[in-house]
Amino acid sequence: MRPIIAMIDERISLACGSGGRAMHALLEKVIFPRLNNPLFQGEEDAALLPLEGATLAFSTDSYVVSPLFFPGGDIGRLAINGTVNDLAMRGAIPRYLSLGLILEEGFPLADLERILDSMGQAALEAHVQVVTGDTKVVARGQADGLFVNTSGVGLVPPGIAISAANAQVGDSLILNGGLGEHGIAVLSQREGLGFEAEVVSDTAPLNGLVAELLSAGEGIRALRDPTRGGLAASLNEIARSSRVGMIVEEEALLIQPAVAAACELLGLDPLYLANEGKMIACVHPAEAGKILSRMRGHRYGQESRIIGRVTADHPGRVVLNTAIGGSRIVDIPAGELLPRIC
Repeated sequence: MRPIIAMIDERISLACGSGGRAMHALLEKVIFPRLNNPLFQGEEDAALLPLEGATLAFSTDSYVVSPLFFPGGDIGRLAINGTVNDLAMRGAIPRYLSLGLILEEGFPLADLERILDSMGQAALEAHVQVVTGDTKVVARGQADGLFVNTSGVGLVPPGIAISAANAQVGDSLILNGGLGEHGIAVLSQREGLGFEAEVVSDTAPLNGLVAELLSAGEGIRALRDPTRGGLAASLNEIARSSRVGMIVEEEALLIQPAVAAACELLGLDPLYLANEGKMIACVHPAEAGKILSRMRGHRYGQESRIIGRVTADHPGRVVLNTAIGGSRIVDIPAGELLPRIC
C-alpha cells in the first residue's frame, strides 16, 4: 500500500478541502489522530452507530458552493441531497436531518426564501424531514452570503453491511450515469462561461436507487458517491480501504458531449470533476446483471452501466484502459481542481 504523500503548510489552503491528496493528508495527519475512537469511521460517508438492537447511520456535511444558484440546483437542494446520499452509501434509509445556516449580514431575504423552498422540495422527494437546526448571522463580508450545514440520521436494515473496505477481487463496478455534470454546471455559472448546450447539475437524492439495488440481492459490497475529487477519488478510496486494484474501461464511461467539450476547452479531466447525483457500486459479479437491470428501471439509474472490475493486481491503485488501447494510472487528485464546488 502506498502512503498518501502531501505537504501541509502552517496554514490551511484551498486544496485541503478538495477531496484529493492535501485533504487526505489533513485528515490522516491532523484530524484523525486527535479524534480517534472505535466509532469514528473517517474513511466512510457515514458512521454506523449501534443503538438498542438497531444500527443507525449518522453523517454531517457543510456546503460553501459558489455561486449559491446554478443550472439544475442551488445550495439548499445540494445540502439536502448530499446528506441523504451519504447515508444511503452505507445502505441506510435516511429519516431525519438537521439544518444549520450561517447568514451574512445583508443577505437578501428573497434568496433565503428561495433556498429554503428548494430544501423543502428536495426533502419531500427524498422522503426525509428537517427536524432541528440553528441559525447564526455574521458581519458583512464574513460568510460570502450563506453557508449551510446539514446532518442526518438513518436506519440500516438488518443484514446490510456496506463499506468501502468490502470490495473483493472479481467484483464488477457499476456507475449510474454521466460524469462531471455538476462540476461543469457550477464552473460555467461562476465564470460566466457560455457553452452551446447548457450543462445542468445532476444533484439528486440516491436513496431510492440504493433501495432498488438492495432489493435485487445481497451482492452489494461498497457504494460511493463521487463528489469532490470525482470518480477518480472515490475509486482510489475504495481501492485503498479494500487493498485491491481497480480496472476501468474508458469506452464504458458516459460523458455528455457538452461536458466533454467543456473539459477539452478548459483542460479538465471529467474523471476528477464533482458529481452530486452519481454513485459507484461495487457488486458481486454473479449479481451484476440483476443489479444493473434494477438500476436501469429507476429514474436516477436509467443510464447505468458496468465500467470496470476489481483486480488483485496493483492493490491500492486504479488503472484506466483507454479507448486507443493503452492504459494509465488514475491517481487521487493532487490539489484543488475546482474550489467551492459543494
